[in-house]
Order: sequence, then structure tokens, then C-alpha cells
Amino acid sequence: MATYDLVIRGGEIHDGSGAPGFVGDVGITGDRIMAIGVLEGDGAEEIDARGQIVTPGFVDIHTHYDGQATWEHRMTPSSGHGVTSVVMGNCGVGFAPCRPHQHDLLVKLMEGVEDIPEVVMTAGLPWNWETFPEYLDALAARQLDIDVAAQLPHSALRVYVMGERGARREAPTADDLAQMRELTTEAIKAGALGVTTSRNLLHRTRAGELAPSLNSPEDELLALAHGLRDAGAGVYQLIADIFGEAKDEFGLMRRVAEAAGRPLSFTLLQMATGDENGWRDYLRALEDANAAGVTITGQVYPRPVGLLFGLDLSFHPFSLHPSFRPLADLPLADKVAALRDPAMKARLLAESPADTNPFFLQIVEASTASYVMGDPPVYDPDPEDRIDRQAQRLGMSPAERAYDLLLENDGRTILFLPGANYRDSNLEAAREMCLHPNTVLGLGDGGAHYGVICDASFTTFFLEKFVRDAAPGMAVALPVAIKALTDAPARAVGLCDRGRLAVGYKADVNVIDLAALRLHAPSMARDLPAGGKRLRQEATGYRVTVKSGVVTYRDGVPSGALPGRLVRGAQVVG
Repeated sequence: MATYDLVIRGGEIHDGSGAPGFVGDVGITGDRIMAIGVLEGDGAEEIDARGQIVTPGFVDIHTHYDGQATWEHRMTPSSGHGVTSVVMGNCGVGFAPCRPHQHDLLVKLMEGVEDIPEVVMTAGLPWNWETFPEYLDALAARQLDIDVAAQLPHSALRVYVMGERGARREAPTADDLAQMRELTTEAIKAGALGVTTSRNLLHRTRAGELAPSLNSPEDELLALAHGLRDAGAGVYQLIADIFGEAKDEFGLMRRVAEAAGRPLSFTLLQMATGDENGWRDYLRALEDANAAGVTITGQVYPRPVGLLFGLDLSFHPFSLHPSFRPLADLPLADKVAALRDPAMKARLLAESPADTNPFFLQIVEASTASYVMGDPPVYDPDPEDRIDRQAQRLGMSPAERAYDLLLENDGRTILFLPGANYRDSNLEAAREMCLHPNTVLGLGDGGAHYGVICDASFTTFFLEKFVRDAAPGMAVALPVAIKALTDAPARAVGLCDRGRLAVGYKADVNVIDLAALRLHAPSMARDLPAGGKRLRQEATGYRVTVKSGVVTYRDGVPSGALPGRLVRGAQVVG
């Protein structure tokens, strides 16, 4: 009789603690790790991991699978990049709580903020909930390829409590605040991992209307914090005003964290414009707060947070031009044929973009400063390869150069516009932020931005760019990198039963051929509800992924097993 259900043999084990790796075996029974070392007992199933690294499953604490988890079983692209647990409901947006007559409002908000097509949500969301506890119950009935944990989104909560007043961003009454506080406590006790909000003025509906949580007064943010305090659990996630002063924004966050008595995390980036030292100011403020016993963490990203453009994507340099609008929903081949017409080219080059959403206008107006992404994708391109600089050398306008490039490869060219974390045309700031003791990797945004961002692949990029192929002075030690992808994010949100390869922990494991690890270029697929499109990005080198003791992927191919479930609240070993 087998000693274990599964044994992973002879790999270089990096247990997530940050300690040096060692060669050994991992014995698993059920959904738990039972033994680590040189194991004499055999397994009902065995995996030969010799010459490969064995790590805990990766944890991404910033995703938006709130909708996808209700209509789909696989949480791609995250689950194809070694991720076995995600936290969703970030940025104050989501689908619960929601009264039946408010469905359209939340759909339009998610369409604008997270670039999820309205038709996809209309066809895909079952809406078999109203309250947040009911939403958790609906998720608990789902079978997935990874575990998901949910957070209570402020915008949805505000509209649920205040109705149209909340959508119009009116000031809350004392009764409104009391209800938000009570419902926050209720959600945490039902299993929400935390509560989230956004102060980012770029978060708008597709028509340009601001998200309900924006400009909320401080007493409203504190009401959510008091809800956490009343529950005695949960975390607070926030996106600061990216145009605000670091001192003022962090001061607000610290007051919120102190009121909650709970951990708070916020999005921290090196912005492309504005105060060039703002991110360093945030790091210093983080150090001061944590030294004083106020637990605040910066969620950071190990590469540029950029936008992708293409004829089959949500945006490109001509997507908002009046003459392109009739072509927008055509099949790609028909778009390409229409754009090859010299008369159409002349019209589009003569036009300017027009839209009610100022952020969308900013996106397309900046798109000629992008780069051809290529395959394998380049996320730190040479500034001389920028499209507008190519155009200058060729004696043509940036728009004309972009037009020609978009038609290459049968219209499948993808352009990449590096934004945050690339101000100095290098990744030094990103690396410094990633290695800071008061930050944690995240911001993968899986489940959202289906046609403009594909950042859930950061786990693969991090191992390639900063570990295996690191430039001089940019290397991150492998044990440190694995801890940053596993134990650190898990503990930041209270998921303390995973992120480690240790006895009693969740049997979430990756077997990775680090030498063969390769991130592929994004591509567009039509596999969402109602034929909706989304960017996919695959990787080579993940030999086996194990979730809760069950093999879910072999060499990138799903096994069909769906052991992933909803995680309710903080977790401990045992």
C-alpha cells in the first residue's frame, strides 16, 4: 500500500521561506503536505522532478476574477503561470452586493474600469445572489482550477446602500455610513478576505463617469475600516489618487489602517509623469508606519505596467477615430482589408480621436509612443525602437508608421506602451520596490482588462528577467524570488496555510524547468461568453502544477481536475 497519494521526487526544493534550496522529495496525502526530505515511502502517483525546481504554488493577491469565477472553471491566464491561489474584488469594484435593478450599473462600471465587454458580463453572470454573503455562497458552489478568495468592493457596497445617490457620488448620511460599516462586518464574518476601494480618477465607466467610490469623504473610508475592526479580521486594499501628493495620500491611508486595526495594502508604482520621487516618498512612509506598528504594505509590480494595442484589441491609435468606428466589430480579416484601402488610410490619418471618456482619449493619443512587442515579448524595450522615433528616422509621421505596423502579420501586430515602472527606460525602480521589506508582489489583474492589459504573467517574467537571465546588478536570488511569489503575498492577506512547502501546509506545488522557462507573446482569443475576446498569454517550462494535492497542469495542458474552491477568510495551518 502506498505511503502517500503523491510524491514529487528529487527536485531542488525552494520552500518559500527564503532559505537556500535543497534536493529532496515532497510527500502529499489528500490536500496537505505530509513530509519533506529524502522519503523512503512510495506514492500512489510519483513525479520525477530531478533537474527542476520545486516551489509552492504562487499567490496573486490582486486580481479581478469576480465575474470569471462564476461562469468559467479555469482562471486563466493566472493558472497557466504557476498561480494556485488568487484574491479578487480589488480596486473597489465587483458584482456584490447588488440589487436586481442595479445590475446594469455595475456591469457598465466593470466595462470601463476593468475592460470587460458588457456583452460578456450580460451573457456570463448568473446573478444568483444579491447580498455579499449570497455571492460567497454562489462561489462556494463552483469548482475551479485554483483557489479564490473574495473581497468586498466599496463601489458596489456604496450603490447597494445609497442607490442612485451613491452612483452620483453624493455625500453619505450618518445612516448610510452605519449601514456600510455593518455590511462590511457582515461580509467579513461570512468569509470576505477584506474590503477594497479606489481613489484613482482614471477609474471610470466607458462613458467617462467616475466610479462611485471616488471622492468618497474620509468618514466613509473610516466606516469601512470600523467594519473591519468590528469583525476583528480582514484586510483593507486601496488604490491611492495617482495625481495626489504622496504625503497626503499616505497620511489618509495610515489613518484608515489605524482606525481598522488591520493590515492595509495599496498600489505602489513609479509613475510615468509627475513627482519622480513619489514612489520613494511612499517607501519612506511605509518604513515609518511599520516601525510604529501600523501594518501597511505596498503592492508592487516587477515590470512596466503597460498597455497593449492592436487591431483586434480594445484600443489602437485609430480605434476612436470616427471612420474606424464602423469597422470596430468586424472580423480581423475584414478590418485589415478595409484598412489596406488607400482612401481609408488617408481618412484615418487626417482624423483625430473622439470619445466622452478622457482616459480613453489619453490612451490612444499616447499609443504612437509604443513599441512592437514581438515574440518573445520585450517589456524593457530600447527607447530608440519607439514608433515615433522610428517614424522620425523614416521621414514619416508617427501615426503613419503605426498604421503600417498594425497591418503587418495579417493585422496581428501587438504594440506595447510601457507606462508606470519605466520612467527611466529601465527596471531599476521596479526591482528596488520589489525587494523592499514593506512591499509585496501583486497587481496581476487577472480576469480583467481583457483587451488592453495581460499582466497576470508577471510570475513567469519575474523568474526569467530577475533570476535566470538577470543583467549585472539586477539579479534576485532564487530563494528570495520564490518567497516573493509565495509566502510573502499569502501572509500579507492572512492566507497562512499556503505559500510554503512544509508539513501541514496546503499541497499547492509547482515543478518548474527553470532553464526552459519561457514567456510567450500575448494573443487574442474569442472564448468568453457571447464570443467575447480576451488576451491570452502562455508559458513554457511549468512541468507540473499541483493544487490541493491534485495535478491540474502538465506542461501547460490542463488535466481536467478542478480542485480549486472558495477560501473563506484568513487561514491557518491545521
